[in-house]
Amino acid sequence: MARTPKRFIAGAVCPRCAAMDRLTMYTDDDGVQHRECVSCGFTDSQGGDGPSGNPELETRVNKRKNEDDHTVKQVVFFKAGHSDD
Repeated sequence: MARTPKRFIAGAVCPRCAAMDRLTMYTDDDGVQHRECVSCGFTDSQGGDGPSGNPELETRVNKRKNEDDHTVKQVVFFKAGHSDD
């Protein structure tokens, strides 16, 4: 099985054991990227032709409908002064 060599991901933190600089990454022949923790054995895969197992999280940025009123409104300033009555 030919694949890219395993490489450490600098600064990465394992999602399971929270160890820093212990995650390795490699890509297999199918183009799927794998990462694994050398401390606890955690493994994760992403990419390839199949659908992603991790859909995008819904946030205020991607679920918001832009329904604000973007029309231009004129602002008139009145100069305070003496009345000539």
